[in-house]
Amino acid sequence: MTARILVVDDVPANVKLLEARLVAEYFDVLTAGDGRSALAVCENTPVDLVLLDIMMPDMDGFEVCERLKSNSRTAHIPVVMVTALDQPSDRVRGLKAGADDFLTKPVNDLQLMSRVKSLVRLKNVSDELRLRAQTAQTIGLQELARADRPDEPGNVLLVDGRASSQERLQRALKPIADVSVISDPQAALFEAAENMFDLVIVNANFDDYDPLRLCSQLRSLERTRFIPILLVTEQGSEEMIVRALELGVTDYIMRPVDPNELVARSLTQIRRKHCNDRLRASVQHTIELAITDDLTGLHNRRYLDSHLKLLIDRASARGRPLSICITDIDRFKLVNDTYGHDAGDEVLREFANRVRATVRGADLACRFGGEEFVIVMPDTTPEMATIVAERLRLMVEGRAFGISQGETVLSVTASLGIATLRPQDDTAEALLKRADSALYQAKNNGRNRVVAAAA
Repeated sequence: MTARILVVDDVPANVKLLEARLVAEYFDVLTAGDGRSALAVCENTPVDLVLLDIMMPDMDGFEVCERLKSNSRTAHIPVVMVTALDQPSDRVRGLKAGADDFLTKPVNDLQLMSRVKSLVRLKNVSDELRLRAQTAQTIGLQELARADRPDEPGNVLLVDGRASSQERLQRALKPIADVSVISDPQAALFEAAENMFDLVIVNANFDDYDPLRLCSQLRSLERTRFIPILLVTEQGSEEMIVRALELGVTDYIMRPVDPNELVARSLTQIRRKHCNDRLRASVQHTIELAITDDLTGLHNRRYLDSHLKLLIDRASARGRPLSICITDIDRFKLVNDTYGHDAGDEVLREFANRVRATVRGADLACRFGGEEFVIVMPDTTPEMATIVAERLRLMVEGRAFGISQGETVLSVTASLGIATLRPQDDTAEALLKRADSALYQAKNNGRNRVVAAAA
């Protein structure tokens, strides 16, 4: 994972220490010695996360965080306050200012890196949603900012094995949320999948059950994948916290739980969920007809032509890799000629389903035209793109395609060509042309194979 991290501290030794730790993990690090400089950097440079000291002259970290969150251009940059302050009241003040987390000095390396990576992953998903909204030109920044302020209480699912803590947590959350309480983790999984929740709080107090198993299951199900998860755990459970963040848990709070901190953290997650839900709904409902291929349900070429340029510009500005894959169904004309165009349409729909099942959430899958499909993979090296393409090739070849005419099944294969963005002066047209040439080579070499264009 790569990201651009801004370290803000008025003590040069602290800056150097954090910078060295982050650079060792291959992060791109920017630094600022005061609050005003930090605001200027965030305003003018793409930043993925801010590590922010609180005790600084002229403008303290609380004010810096408030200003970042009140500016529509910087409101969605995660902020982690790194400070010697360790009182619950300080954490609550920071969370109310918009901070995503607190790390107390001296900072534990494992906790620092796991939290940074977790928040960067969340920001990448949010950025992708905003970029797609920008492509559709349906949502303005001011409208997005309003989406962070829900008018209605959130819907929270509390999974807690003990009646005493259930009552305390439910009472604390009552002013901001409608809370459903479940003691059985497996029943909670079904409840979360069947109902619309804005937050799941998992209390790690079960005697005979690993709470991280529930967190993992929530992340693996399509219907619960985007629900924020807040883990309640014991002091000193660093290993569990690190593992939880790796699994996709969004936030955590340690016992004894301060009610004000619980409310502040829960509100942050509910607001983020409402914002992302609004983004998804806006993109889905207002541009669906214009940018979706009617037959397969994937994005169409019109959307690809506009969105690919934005993805390339972003990747180039941040120095990140981007790969694309063009795939073509082998001998598709024979399917149409032998079984008719209705059968061909069935094959195209099923092929699109397998493409959709292969790609990640941040990837972009489009029908390019006819039997050709394009997958755009941000933050993906040529090696990783080849793995994804090979997985798709095997998924197409490994299971026959059924068509409704007489319960006929067809063996279908696909050829795939890959190209990766070059560091300087590359264009969408050139990238597609290289991938198309690689696809042509795959066809000439016997079909049913993956070929990567030369870098």
